Amino acid sequence: MPTPTSTSSPSTSPAAAPATAPSAFNESLFQIEPASLTPALLGESPFWHPQEQCLYYLDIPGHALLRWFEGDAAPQRWDLNSEPGCIAPLAQGGLLLAQRNGLWRFNPDSGHYVLLADAPYDSTKRRFNDGKADAQGRLWVGTIDDARQPVSALYCYRDGRFELMQDGITTSNGLAWSPEGGTMYWSDTKAHEVYQFDFDQKSGSLGERRPFVGFPPRAEGQPLQTYGGRPDGAAVDVEGGYWVAMMEGQQLLRFSPQGELLQTIPLPVRCITMPAFGGADLRTLFVTTAREKRSAEELATQPWAGCVLKLRVPVAGLPVNFARLE
Repeated sequence: MPTPTSTSSPSTSPAAAPATAPSAFNESLFQIEPASLTPALLGESPFWHPQEQCLYYLDIPGHALLRWFEGDAAPQRWDLNSEPGCIAPLAQGGLLLAQRNGLWRFNPDSGHYVLLADAPYDSTKRRFNDGKADAQGRLWVGTIDDARQPVSALYCYRDGRFELMQDGITTSNGLAWSPEGGTMYWSDTKAHEVYQFDFDQKSGSLGERRPFVGFPPRAEGQPLQTYGGRPDGAAVDVEGGYWVAMMEGQQLLRFSPQGELLQTIPLPVRCITMPAFGGADLRTLFVTTAREKRSAEELATQPWAGCVLKLRVPVAGLPVNFARLE
């Protein structure tokens, strides 16, 4: 299999200490490679499990949960009964899976798979998409409309039920929290907008939605090579930097909490979906990608499409939050 050209290895200096403002670094130093050469159709929702020391992620159209350990040639795979949108580790053991048909609890080791709650929407018209747990264990999960109409929403699952928190968007994505937990990020991929909210950690209530960063949409007839992409999944580092995958833009962007662009990291795959920090020191950045519905010409030049990419970065990420059931 042909391999894209990679650059020289990054520095192996210790992770940067938290600072009042995120630091910039030289993006030309990164070595980008696939974690495995087994592609997903559309990889999503990666997270690093600190106890198991492995990466979990999803293949949405493939209806699959995947688990990859360092050194494995291919990930383990579990087939699911509907499209998964997101996944979160569970403090009580196992995982939470938000699927088109509801919220499920799943234990990969025992195979125990049980429905916790029906989907709070018409599952013939939309499905769950991006989601994560907050530091208090509440699961936040958004939706995507099959017809790409602005009727999608953001829900919080607590006390055994879904509570509507935001609505009026098309594709819910980009969920993340600042290191101290007082700011929540959320995006609408179709609108090319990322938002911030003041976040009350105790109650889980949100302040007013405010713009964080916006991106120009692709103009009619605009070549993909000149399109910067639209914001998909995201992660936050210990300095407060917000890392966002730019779908169809073939790049990762890192922003300060004030919305200043700090880094642009080109990647060898056009359709990247979500970053996640992992490894023992949380300085390996894993990035899920997609190959579904891409042209044969594009796939011929991007053989890693659908694979999980990885690169070492000079700043550590925040550890994953565990969801909690009451």
